[in-house]
Amino acid sequence: MSERNPASTDFYRIDDLLTDGEREVRDRVRAFCDKEVTPVINDYWERAEFPFDLVPKLAALNLAGGTIQGYGCPGLSTVATGLVGMELGRGDGSICTFFGVHSGLAMTSIALLGSEEQKRRWLPPMARMEQLGAFGLTEPDHGSDAVALETTARRDGDHWVLDGAKRWIGNASFADLVIVWARDDDGKVGGFVVEKGTPGYAASVMSGKTAKRAVWQAEITLDGVRVPAGNRLANSRGFGDTARVLTATRSGVAWEAAGHALAAYEAALTYVREREQFGTPLASFQLVQYRLAKMLAEVTTMQLLCLRLAQLTESGQMTAGMASLAKMHNAARARQVVADARDVLGGNGILLENHVARHHADMEAVYTYEGTDAIQSLIVGREITGESAFTSR
Repeated sequence: MSERNPASTDFYRIDDLLTDGEREVRDRVRAFCDKEVTPVINDYWERAEFPFDLVPKLAALNLAGGTIQGYGCPGLSTVATGLVGMELGRGDGSICTFFGVHSGLAMTSIALLGSEEQKRRWLPPMARMEQLGAFGLTEPDHGSDAVALETTARRDGDHWVLDGAKRWIGNASFADLVIVWARDDDGKVGGFVVEKGTPGYAASVMSGKTAKRAVWQAEITLDGVRVPAGNRLANSRGFGDTARVLTATRSGVAWEAAGHALAAYEAALTYVREREQFGTPLASFQLVQYRLAKMLAEVTTMQLLCLRLAQLTESGQMTAGMASLAKMHNAARARQVVADARDVLGGNGILLENHVARHHADMEAVYTYEGTDAIQSLIVGREITGESAFTSR
């Protein structure tokens, strides 16, 4: 075992519970973020531009596809895949979202719901990140109420014809394929793969965001978009199948939240060691140590929750409520940690150069997406009581 650093963000020696392969994956992503992402990301974030130059460097890590076995995917353990999300979140939320949409939502949709032919067709180039994916579920009038989506898919001979609109769709302005969720002639929700250049598909980048500024979300319009019948994911026959994808990827948001909290805590700890006030290092102040200890407690709890959730996933025991509990807890606690870190840095906490401000802003998005705090609580509540509190009118 390695010698423990008392100030380490691995306060409970979780590192000792990882395999050599999992540690290697984590260290590889951390090195990528420290060398390639952190030095440049503030500029992209401030200009609200996507760092396309980082895509081939990220692709070279050979991590796209996560736990997917075969088709050129790395077949990582659930823990290793979570560590990728945590380290990318620690580096930058925009990069984490870009990768999560492509490797998580888009590739997982194909892996879980695609036919063998569809998986062979799309997953290998996506694993190499030669083709990038997007996931089109959210609509202008349907966020949390995703099951009520209005985008339609009408069968016309050997094609499906898609009409409707989507909003907040990451990567959709440049993706090579977008999985569009629509309701078919029978009222069943299905996933339809719209390939780049298909007539009738238009995507415009959303502007004015105060979080995740270096990743592009788009508004999509679908006007008579014709996709081959073979582009409907073969095993997507209802919203329950869509929910399977969301449950499978929701734990990734819990890992990302832990990454944001890690970054903020580390920045705050470094700052108070170097900063002096009244002739004394900030680190020696009682109130500062109290806040650091509280922050570390939250970070440690998040790490342990993620690790256990990954173990339950590996053993096939994870439930939708478990995934929602992790997302609900970690997003809320990480939101508090980044706010505390920003406050510990005082006025300097709002400067991008100190990195906390970016995580502070980005956590507002993490707190909301893939299910708000309230929605996650209802999923957990339904599982523990057997009663659904979701309402429809």
